[in-house]
Amino acid sequence: MRSFHLPRHAIISAPFTPMDENGDIAPDSVPRMVDFLVANGVKGAFICGSTGEGPSLTLSERKALFSAWGKASPTDFSTIAMTGGSCLPDAKELAHDAQDAGIQAIAIVPPGYFPVGSLESLVGYCQEIAATVPDMPVFYYHIPVLTGVSFSMFAFLQLAETRIPNLIGIKYSHSNLMDFQQCTRFRDGKYIMLWGRDEELLAALSMGADGAVGSTYNYHMPVYQKVLQAFEKGDIHGARFYQEKAIAAIALLHQYGGLSAGKAMMQMIGMDCGPVRSPLSAITPQARELLYEGLVAIGFFDECNAV
Repeated sequence: MRSFHLPRHAIISAPFTPMDENGDIAPDSVPRMVDFLVANGVKGAFICGSTGEGPSLTLSERKALFSAWGKASPTDFSTIAMTGGSCLPDAKELAHDAQDAGIQAIAIVPPGYFPVGSLESLVGYCQEIAATVPDMPVFYYHIPVLTGVSFSMFAFLQLAETRIPNLIGIKYSHSNLMDFQQCTRFRDGKYIMLWGRDEELLAALSMGADGAVGSTYNYHMPVYQKVLQAFEKGDIHGARFYQEKAIAAIALLHQYGGLSAGKAMMQMIGMDCGPVRSPLSAITPQARELLYEGLVAIGFFDECNAV
């Protein structure tokens, strides 16, 4: 199986998909994004996920992005491509394409339209996709707020471990820390557990997270590096202090538009990723101005990623 290795407490970006002013993808911008993330201490990229608007992209667009990230990423930069979704044949095709593009791992997101009726059917769905690329490391992407699929991941691992031999971990974007810790300890830490809620990074580290994947690592890595440094030194007060700085920026992100506000923040720091795609709404000029003023007030531009 293709190797997949992450340093301890690795931070992986969920990159925004670069788009031009017309809303078309701009894969030629990916090499600059890779250089930018590497320079700021990010250890990998979770491509075409929620932040990357993957479900709003066509198959050909996602394939073009997989190719761009595969070509631009250095060998020690871990790439994970999101597959899965509501169309099983498309998910299989994307898995093959990610493998051919040199992406290091795939992540399977469950169907979000027709309900997944049981844990058995969920594992069966993931098994079918994973079996098409048996040499490819596979993560399961647990994000109930978007998919509506909220089974225990501890129970998922117990059922999937013998049926999906190339399953190596979970991207866990949910608030159930008890379930998360059970997963971190399952089979003596066999599976890579990546935390997906940036505002709770410190809590996840205390529960045994191997690393994290998130959107705010695109522009606020200096603060998260200080969270990690303080945590690893046992300085819980320092870690809380810097986690609160991250939370202050995340609160503004939520207040002024989520993904569209995140793309505006990228533009503010000099890494323009273009607009969001419908059905997401563009940030208004007034909201953008208020967002900027809020970021200045919390000192964001003194501790943001450097271009």
